[in-house]
Amino acid sequence: MFDLKISGGTIVDGTGQPRFVGDVGITDGLIAAVGPDLEGEATETMDATGLLVTPGFVDIHTHYDGQATWDPVLDPSASHGVTTVVAGNCGVGFAPVRPGQENWLVELMEGVEDIPGTALHEGIQWEWETFEQYLDALDRREYALDIAAFIPHAPLRVYVMGERGAANEPATADDIAEMAGHVRRAIEAGAVGFSTSRSLNHTTLDGDLVPGTFAVADELIGLAQAVVDAGGGLFEVVPTGETGDDAGVTLGEIELLAQVSKATGLPVSFLMIQSMGAPELWREQLEAVEKAVADGARLIPQVAARPGGMLLGVASYHALMRRPTFRRLEEELTLDELLAEMRKPEVKATILSETDLPADPHRQFESLTESAPFMFGLMFPLGDPPEYEPTHEQSIAGIAEATGRDPWDVLYDHLAAGELLLGAFTNYAQQTQDPLEAMIEHPDTVIGLSDGGAHVKMICDASAPTYLLTHWARDRSRGRTLSLETVVNKQAAGTAAVVGLTDRGTIEVGKRADLNVIDFEHLTLHPPRSVDDLPAGGRRILQDATGYVATIVLGVITRRDGHDTGARPGRLVRASH
Repeated sequence: MFDLKISGGTIVDGTGQPRFVGDVGITDGLIAAVGPDLEGEATETMDATGLLVTPGFVDIHTHYDGQATWDPVLDPSASHGVTTVVAGNCGVGFAPVRPGQENWLVELMEGVEDIPGTALHEGIQWEWETFEQYLDALDRREYALDIAAFIPHAPLRVYVMGERGAANEPATADDIAEMAGHVRRAIEAGAVGFSTSRSLNHTTLDGDLVPGTFAVADELIGLAQAVVDAGGGLFEVVPTGETGDDAGVTLGEIELLAQVSKATGLPVSFLMIQSMGAPELWREQLEAVEKAVADGARLIPQVAARPGGMLLGVASYHALMRRPTFRRLEEELTLDELLAEMRKPEVKATILSETDLPADPHRQFESLTESAPFMFGLMFPLGDPPEYEPTHEQSIAGIAEATGRDPWDVLYDHLAAGELLLGAFTNYAQQTQDPLEAMIEHPDTVIGLSDGGAHVKMICDASAPTYLLTHWARDRSRGRTLSLETVVNKQAAGTAAVVGLTDRGTIEVGKRADLNVIDFEHLTLHPPRSVDDLPAGGRRILQDATGYVATIVLGVITRRDGHDTGARPGRLVRASH
C-alpha cells in the first residue's frame, strides 16, 4: 500500500541514465518502488501518462537567509520545481551576530545582494546570536521546500574580530583559531559547509569590501580544516577577478583554491562565468581546474544556466535613472503613472536632454548610466516569450543601426513601454551561448549562480531549472540542445551531491520522495514581472512557469498546476557529517 503512486510517467531519474516509462511508489515520504506496472494500491494515484517525472531540483546558490525567517514558500525557487535550496552563499548572511551588529549585516546584505534593507529590517525576526542558534531558528519553521545553509565568512569575521575584521585586517593565529571553533560548531550543528567572497565587486553600501576579501591561505586553510574536523562539507568561494578584469589574478585564485583543497582534502566550489573583459578566460579556468584535479585537488566550478547581468526596466534599474526629471517623477508617481508620463513626447525630450545627477553610492547600481553607451550591444528587449539567446540585430544597438535612430531614443521607448530588457553582461561576450554549453557539459562543473532571493529588483535567475528544461533540452535554435538526462542530472543529483545531500536528487528506492511531474511539451517560462510584496512594500522580480503539474516534497504535493497547495513539509536540512 503506497501513500502516493505516480503511474505511467516518463521517468528521468537524475542518474544520467536513459529515460524510461514506469511508476513511482511513495511511502512515508520515501521512494518505496520504481518500475513498470507497479503492483499495489495507493491512497492517491496520479496518472502521469505523457508527462515527465524528475527528481526535485536542488539549488545550491541562494540567499534566502533573511526571507526564510518570514516566508514559508520561498519563491521564486518554489515555482520552478526546486525542492531544496542552500542559503548562506558568497560569504554573507545573518549569523553569527553580536547584539548591535544587526544593522551592519543588513547593510552588508543590501550592498552585496541587492535585497532591500527596509524589507530585511521589517521581515527578519532576530532570534539568534550564534550560527547554531540561527539554524535552530530555521528549524522551528515549516516551508514548502527544504532549506540548508553554509556558515558565511563575513559575519563570522566581524563577530570574532570586530572592526579589524570589517576592515579586512589580517587575521592573527588566535583570530583564526576562534573562527575555526565557530565553524566546527556550525558544521556539527548541520551546516553544509562554509562560504566566502573574494570578489572586488562585493561591497557594503558604503563601498567597503566584504570582510574576508583578502584572507590569506593560512586563514582559508584554517577555516577549511575546521570544516574537515567537524565532519566535512563544501568550501564555497566567489573568487577575485570572476569578472575577468585580471586574468592572472583569476588563475592565481584557482591555484590558491587548489592549495586549500589539497591541504585539507575538502571539495572547493567557485563561481565561474564568461566575462566581457576576457571572453576566453573560462577555457583557461577549466584547463586549470582539470590540471588541479589531476594533481589531487577537488575543485568544482559553479556555472550558470544562461546569460547573466541584470534585467533593465523602469521597475528595476536602467541607464536613465539619474536624470533629474525621471528621478522627480519616480518619487512622485506610482509605476503606472510614471510609465504614462514617460510616454508624453515632451517628457521624453526633457529626460533625454538632461545630464545625470551625481551618483549616490547608497542608491544601488546608479553607475550603470556611465557604462550604458558601451553596453547598448548587450542590451536586448526580452520579449514574450523571453529570449535569452538573441542576436546583435535584436539589441538596442542593432535596432538603432537598422532604423537610423539614436540608441538612447530606442532604449527610452522600450523603457517607457514598461518592457524589461536583458542586460547580458556575463556569459554572452560573443553573443552566443556556446561557451555556456561547454561549461554546463563539463564533468567537473555544477549548476549554480541562481542567486534565489537576492538581487530582487534586477534578476530572477532562480528560474534556471525551468530554463534548463525549456531552452537547453527542447527549444534552442542557435546551437545544439542538451539531453534531458544531462540537464536533470546537473540540477538534481549533481547539485545535491556537491553539498553532501545524498538522500535526494535521484529517483531511486530509499531516496526522499522529492519529485516533479511535468508537462514537458507545454512547459513555458513566462516573462519576468515586478511585484511589491516584500515586507515594507519592497519590490522584487518574479518569473512564472506553467507546465509543472505537481511538485512533491517528502511525499507531499506542495504545488498543483503551478499553484501552492499550502502544504508545508519542508524543513531545515541538517547535514549528517
